[in-house]
Amino acid sequence: MRHILTLNAGSSSIKFALFEEEGGLKETIRGQVEGLGAAPRLESVTPGGKPLDTPLDPAAVHDHETALGAVLAHLEAAIGRTAIEAVGHRIVHGGVEITAPVVLDAAKLIYLDGLVPLAPLHQPHNLSGVRAAARAFPDAVQVGCFDTSFHRAHPFVNDVYALPREFYDKGIRRYGFHGLSYEYVAGRLREVAPKLAAGRVVVAHLGNGASMCAIRDGSSVGSTMGFTALDGLPMGTRCGQLDPGVVLYMLDELKMDVREVEKLLYLRSGLKGLSGLSQDMRELEAAGTAAAAEAIDYFVYRARRELGAMAAVLEGLDAVVFCGGIGEHAFRVRGRICDGFSWLGLEVDADRNAANAMVFSTDRSKVQALVIPTNEELMIARHTAELTAG
Repeated sequence: MRHILTLNAGSSSIKFALFEEEGGLKETIRGQVEGLGAAPRLESVTPGGKPLDTPLDPAAVHDHETALGAVLAHLEAAIGRTAIEAVGHRIVHGGVEITAPVVLDAAKLIYLDGLVPLAPLHQPHNLSGVRAAARAFPDAVQVGCFDTSFHRAHPFVNDVYALPREFYDKGIRRYGFHGLSYEYVAGRLREVAPKLAAGRVVVAHLGNGASMCAIRDGSSVGSTMGFTALDGLPMGTRCGQLDPGVVLYMLDELKMDVREVEKLLYLRSGLKGLSGLSQDMRELEAAGTAAAAEAIDYFVYRARRELGAMAAVLEGLDAVVFCGGIGEHAFRVRGRICDGFSWLGLEVDADRNAANAMVFSTDRSKVQALVIPTNEELMIARHTAELTAG
């Protein structure tokens, strides 16, 4: 029996899941180490379904390598010492050259390091996780799975900016992100509703990071995200679509330096910036303040605008699918996004929506509305298993 570990390394966290491969993939445990650099703790769900939340010693667990040590110790305590044959990693950016999962070697890591400026909030930590895993599991194959890969077959018009062609040739393109999530949801839709999956579908991945993807017969043909993960919808702390002239004004007139602007757009904007309170939709819905309400209003407005745009890319719509933390759980926000699309044939059943039913459109709705929980870990494990088979 082979064991595959999946890792999703962020700036202050490492999400992990362990799979057994025997006649298919079976998840045995999943969890995360959060609060690296501050107050680290390990959260997981054990094979028996028992949740665990364990504080960790900040002196002992303070970076990705020591966090992986804590994960390894936890796995051994939960299920015994297990040989890890392969480790699959979520990596945000694969650039122009990498269009599918790959076995990671020194040359590929050098190439991926060169993409750090395209995803400064994610890529450095993704690659730190790879290097830490290579040291922790020296006999395991390290596999990279990329959020950009799912979108690399976009039509030219959805891949280019109206800049001189030389910039496109230098890699300034609309890459799109959240690809592992979209790939999983598209596959799951094909299982539960094959006729819909063969048609025109917009998937809305709404969470701390948020985007929408236009999918035709399982393939991405448009995305709200572009060159970086800043574009499109407003997010937890990221601004979403922004007139580039605003950045020029900040640099020229407000005398902000590049790093200040970067921090503003990635970490101080979005729901958190607009509300002045939090990036957590649950907190905003419970806050009762005007600023929190306005932040939600803007999020809904932009989501409705982008849903219409993605439907135009598809030249029609057969289904809209919600996933991610907000998409799967914030039913009021989900309902408001769908509201007013009766002209497109979308009609929501309020009771089904409030109950988080998988299909929450009415029986007479021409466009189906669904909630399909995403599972990026399983998607990574599948790619890793296929790439390392034999």
